[in-house]
Amino acid sequence: MDATMRRYVSAALLCALGIAGATALGQGFRGFRILDEAPLDRAVDFPRTRLVELYREIEAENIATTRLLEGGEYNVNIRHVENVTPDDYRTLTHPDTIDVWIVQEGSGTVVTGGVTDGDSHSGGDERFITAGDLIFIPAGIPHGMKETRSITWLNIRFPEHRN
Repeated sequence: MDATMRRYVSAALLCALGIAGATALGQGFRGFRILDEAPLDRAVDFPRTRLVELYREIEAENIATTRLLEGGEYNVNIRHVENVTPDDYRTLTHPDTIDVWIVQEGSGTVVTGGVTDGDSHSGGDERFITAGDLIFIPAGIPHGMKETRSITWLNIRFPEHRN
C-alpha cells in the first residue's frame, strides 16, 4: 500500500475509532492518541522504560488508548481502563480483526464470547487476568473488561485472513 493510500486508510480508521470511542465511554474509555505510523522499511523498538513512561502518562492524563503504531489493517496499542463494574461494562466485536492482549499492570475480569445485542451482553466465558497474562481473541468474538479497578495491557491487532 503506498503512502497516500495508507494516510487515507489511517484517516478513515480515526473516524471509525472516534465513533467507537463514543460508544465505549461506558467502559471507562476516555481518550485516544496515535504516536506513529507503522514503518514498512525498519523495525521499531519500545524499551520497557519508554513503555512505563507511557503507562504513567495514560493514567495521569486519562487516556484509554495510546496507539504506538498505526498500520491500517494492523496496530499496536496500550489500553487502560479503570473502575469498570458488571453493571456498566461493554463488549466490542471486531469481525475481521484478531486481538492479542498482554497484561502489563493491574488485574480484572475479562469476558469473551457470548452474545451482544446493542448495548447489552450475555453469556460468554469470564476469567480473572493479571500482569503477565496473554489473551488471544479471535475475530468475531465479543470481548471486554467486565470488572476492574485498573488494568493496562498491550493490545496487538491484526487482520484475520482466513475468513
